[in-house]
Amino acid sequence: MRIFLALLALVAALAVAGGVVLYRQAATGAPASDLENTYMTPADRFLNVNGARVRIREEGSPDADPILLLHGFTHSLETWDAWAADLARDHRVVRYDLLGHGLTGPDPKRRYAPAERAAFIGDVMDALRIDRAIIAGNSLGGLAAWRFAAMSPERVAALVLISPAAYPYNGVGDVPLPIPAPMEAFLMAAPAAGVKASAELVYGEQSVSQERLAVWRDMMRREGNGEAMIHSLEEFTLPDPSADLARVVAPTLLIWGAEDAVVPIANGERMAQSMPNATLKVYEGIGHAAQEEAPEMSLRDVRAFLAGREERMNAAPDETIDQSVELNPANERK
Repeated sequence: MRIFLALLALVAALAVAGGVVLYRQAATGAPASDLENTYMTPADRFLNVNGARVRIREEGSPDADPILLLHGFTHSLETWDAWAADLARDHRVVRYDLLGHGLTGPDPKRRYAPAERAAFIGDVMDALRIDRAIIAGNSLGGLAAWRFAAMSPERVAALVLISPAAYPYNGVGDVPLPIPAPMEAFLMAAPAAGVKASAELVYGEQSVSQERLAVWRDMMRREGNGEAMIHSLEEFTLPDPSADLARVVAPTLLIWGAEDAVVPIANGERMAQSMPNATLKVYEGIGHAAQEEAPEMSLRDVRAFLAGREERMNAAPDETIDQSVELNPANERK
């Protein structure tokens, strides 16, 4: 995994140059109150969701069709800014900082395993009184999204998955990998140079603004998030997902960057083959976060995908949703 190895090398170099001191200083993290004063907006609120204090941002009409946006590992809801601004024109857009991330901070119950993150989506929907929604997720958020769709198909109207984790790769499978000390140091301290190096790998050929890097780093440094992200890796597994993917009956748009250095494009091709109702779009020159790297192109595809879904529903209004579990080996890649 290029990003993993690069971060290890970088943080190890920082440690030699005095980064160990930085690691110790960062153990307490940045005060949550300071970050809340800086980053909370009028659209934000904290909501108690099954024992966790979760930062949630809602935009658009509360009466419109809801769409949930789930970010990836080490990130926060700000990764969806471009999408939210567009989709809020005709959707109820809901995004939240995952447990152990952003302003949500660590979960008192330590629900960081992939299956627990998936189940927590249902908790958030319950707290917001959302019965059914379109769900979009990137990376770790995408993994949670499709797993939730497999366990609660009746609650997912459609899926948009951007470079989600799914199949075992690079040694991650049925059991978690040991976490090297340099990686722990990176997650605890989030040194500016380390975050910049991570961005250069995550974002393919696209440059990232200094402002975006500052937000990313601040959210990583929120008190308690370093330990929570370490716990997340300690519980992170990728067992064979074939049976679960076959249970995802919701219409699904898979978006992958051809330059993705985090989750190989081969995973996207396998997912498109394994899911009964999935289409794969591949973007040249794009890395792991198409919602930020190619917002206009990805939004165009998302809107076309959602419009096509509505047309099919309107053409057959009396048909019930097929909840059967059937693997379609002839699934077409588009």
